[in-house]
Amino acid sequence: MRPGWPRPNLADRSASAARRAAILATVRQTGEVNVAALAAGCAVTPQTIRRDLNQLAARGLIARVHGGAELGSGIANARYAQRRGMAAAAKARIGAAAAALVPEGASLFINIGTTTEAVARHLVDHRTLLVVTNNLNVVDLLAGRDGLAVIAVGGHVRAGDRAVIGALADQFIDNFQVDLALIGASGLSEAGDLLDFDADEVLVARRIIRQARTVILVADSSKIGRAAPIRIAGLDAISHLVIDRVTSAPLRAALAAQGVALTETG
Repeated sequence: MRPGWPRPNLADRSASAARRAAILATVRQTGEVNVAALAAGCAVTPQTIRRDLNQLAARGLIARVHGGAELGSGIANARYAQRRGMAAAAKARIGAAAAALVPEGASLFINIGTTTEAVARHLVDHRTLLVVTNNLNVVDLLAGRDGLAVIAVGGHVRAGDRAVIGALADQFIDNFQVDLALIGASGLSEAGDLLDFDADEVLVARRIIRQARTVILVADSSKIGRAAPIRIAGLDAISHLVIDRVTSAPLRAALAAQGVALTETG
């Protein structure tokens, strides 16, 4: 090093590397992150986070999107396929129980999620349904079945999980008023808050809730207590929870206090 040149701050480098490793781990866990939340969580400026994301993107580890970053499509697809395999037996039981709550002739929304897909797999034997969905995997499962009318929500298609999100999707959903909504969530707090990671997905979920007369939440017990930064709604927004088991006494009490019907599949 030449005399008079500043020495590199190894502590700063170490902190930057640790922060980027944490950001990468978060993206791999949640699929998406946004700059504002990361800046608040890491106690640094948004500009610092943008530099971190740009460096990770330059290494091909993530894909930059407006306001944040997400997994590249190949990695995201693998992650979504992995999620299908997690708690698969519990999701299958939840799917069967939730499908049994859907009467013939009903109109319903189904949103994005591996558990809502499990419900769709058990709807194939219904004779008459109108299904509106922003989940193209559900479209693949149900479209073309005799008696099942399937309407795909229009809008931006997210490559990783084939969810249709964004302003166009929000506007599309506003054209419908349905009997039932089958929704999932990334997290369910012990107080009963439905939580998620992605702001666009949350906006779609809120519209679906608003445009349905009855809302059924489907979730496996791993979602209880799982932290996620964005609140979709509270228990007052749902009529029924279908879950393998409620492992939290405070959540069970909150469900009873709010009058939410509960189906535990074991």
